[in-house]
Amino acid sequence: MYYPKSSVFVTGVAQIGKTDAINAMYGTFSLSLIIDTHSDTIISLSCNMVMAETIEFVRQLLIGKNIITDMDEMIETIQKRFLALSQKALIVALRDAQNRYQMSMKES
Repeated sequence: MYYPKSSVFVTGVAQIGKTDAINAMYGTFSLSLIIDTHSDTIISLSCNMVMAETIEFVRQLLIGKNIITDMDEMIETIQKRFLALSQKALIVALRDAQNRYQMSMKES
C-alpha cells in the first residue's frame, strides 16, 4: 500500500490483563496508526491482537476517524461494540497514540 507523504506512523501502548492471550504472546498491547497529517485522519492501522478477525474489526471501527476530533466517538464505539478482554487496553493505547501524535505535531 502507498501512503502519502503527509502521513505519519504513530504507536500507542498499554498494559494488558494477565488473563488475556495477548499478554502471554506479547506482554503488552500495541496499536500502530498511520495518520494523514493534513486531515488528522486514521488511514490505516494494525495491532497485536491474536486473531486476524479482531484486527480487522478494530480497523473497521477506527479507520477514517479523526484522531483529534473523533476521540470521544471512537471510545464510545469501542465500549459498545468491542466486548473483548482487551477493550480497556485498546482505549488506553488509542489515547496514548493520540497524545504522541499531538505532541509531535506541536514540535513540527
